[in-house]
Amino acid sequence: MLIRGRSAALLILPAALLFAAFVLYPLIRGVQLSFTDAVGPAGGNFVGLANYIQMFKDPTISRALINTFVYTIVVVVVQNSVALFIAYWLFKLRVVRNFVRAGLLLPSMMAFVAVGYLWSFIYSPLGGPLDLVMDALGLHALEQVWLGDPNTALMSIAFVYIWMYTGYSATIFLANYLAIDPSLMEAAQLDGARGWKRFWNVDWALLAPSLTINITLSVIGSLRVFDLPFIMTQGGPDNATQTLSLSIYQASFSSFQFAYGTTLAVALLLLTVIVGVTQATLLRRREVNI
Repeated sequence: MLIRGRSAALLILPAALLFAAFVLYPLIRGVQLSFTDAVGPAGGNFVGLANYIQMFKDPTISRALINTFVYTIVVVVVQNSVALFIAYWLFKLRVVRNFVRAGLLLPSMMAFVAVGYLWSFIYSPLGGPLDLVMDALGLHALEQVWLGDPNTALMSIAFVYIWMYTGYSATIFLANYLAIDPSLMEAAQLDGARGWKRFWNVDWALLAPSLTINITLSVIGSLRVFDLPFIMTQGGPDNATQTLSLSIYQASFSSFQFAYGTTLAVALLLLTVIVGVTQATLLRRREVNI
C-alpha cells in the first residue's frame, strides 16, 4: 500500500528535522563564520573574503594541499590495484576464499588511534620491528627513520592507510566477482579468452560497479585524512605530512583561529564535493557505456 500526502510527510519529518539540525544548520553557520574574525563558535566581526585571501597566501596550506593530493593519488591507485589482485586470486581459489575473506576486514575494523600507535612503534628507529627485520636480513641500506624523514614520512602513513583498507576494497571487488553470471566466464573461456586477455576484455568491464564504489570511497577518505597524520607525526617533519584536515584542526584548536579554521573546512568541503562528483560521474558514465 502506497503512503501518500500527510502520512508520508509525517514519516519523513523526524529525519528531516535531524538532518536540518545536524547537517544544514552547521553548514550554514560554518559558511557564515568563514566571513568573520571569530575566535569561537559565536561572535566575530565581518571581514569579507579576508580569510579566503589568507588561505591562498598561506604556504602551509599550499603544502597541505599538495600533500593531500599526492597522498590521495598514491592511496587510490595502490589500494585498489592490490585489492583487485587479491579479489581475483580469491575468486580463483574457492577452497580458501571464505576463510581469507573474513580476515580481510579485520584491519579496517581497528580504531585509527590503535593503528596509529601500533605502526608508530613498527616504524620506530629505536628497536622498531621494521628496521630490526631489515637489519637481520642484512638490508642496512634500506633502514630509515621512517616518520622522521620528510622524504619517507608521507608515504609511510599512506602505506598504513592502504594496509587498513585494502582488504575492505578487496571484499567489495570479490562480491562483484561472485555476482557475475558464471555462464559469461565460461563463454569467455570457450572463445579463447584466458589470463590477462580475459581480465582486460571481460572482468574489467564487469567489475565497473565495484570499481566505482571503491574509488569513490578511497578518494573521499583520502582527501579528508586526519587521524593517522595527527597521531603519528602531527604534520611533521617540516610539514611533510601536513594535510588539509590537520590544518583545520590546528588553526581552530591550536592557534584559536576559529574563523580561519572554518574557512579551511569550507574549502575542503568544496574540494571533496567537486572531486567526488567529478570522478563518480566519469565512472558512472563508464558503467553505462560498457
